[in-house]
Amino acid sequence: MDFITSIDDLEKLYGAPRPEATRKVAHQMTSEYRRWIMASRFCVLSTVGPEGTDGSPRGDDGPVVHEIDPQTLAMPDWRGNNRIDSLRNIVRDGRVSLMFMVPGSNNVVRLNGEAKLTGNTSMLTQFEQAGQNPRSVIIIRIREIYTQCARALIRSGLWTRGDESEGLPTVGEILSAMTKGEVGGAPYDQAWPARAAKTMW
Repeated sequence: MDFITSIDDLEKLYGAPRPEATRKVAHQMTSEYRRWIMASRFCVLSTVGPEGTDGSPRGDDGPVVHEIDPQTLAMPDWRGNNRIDSLRNIVRDGRVSLMFMVPGSNNVVRLNGEAKLTGNTSMLTQFEQAGQNPRSVIIIRIREIYTQCARALIRSGLWTRGDESEGLPTVGEILSAMTKGEVGGAPYDQAWPARAAKTMW
């Protein structure tokens, strides 16, 4: 198999981007990008560190990020699996990318920037939910914001094909297979909904 190993060969293969692909890039929040991002309750956070890359889903009951100023966003780190892979990466290498999605829209807004973590009490309390505060907040300095071509979501039918989850392995089944039955299985799956409800925040 032949591989593309130079930028010249890559650019020959794809050609130049259309003007709108480059002119849509902003370097801080604009009115239009603000409306879009504040409508997003879900995004994917990508980070990079010494061990490699990490992609983490992030969701909230309302905007998934909050605007501090036109060049700075804040994202609370709500409860997860405590692997803290993304947070470890941010502490060591602040480069981040985010992909904001809104149900029903085939467009995705992408953001690249630099991130830092804070455990500042006054910042944490701004995000209180159900009497709980996040343990840290990710502060993101915007480098660029732009829209992603809608073709990927159109091709996948992400919002239009309905529920396709029937027949997928459960997390309990995956855990049981990975640990030869030591953890997971049906008891894990049965207990999960109540545990998630109690530890959402």
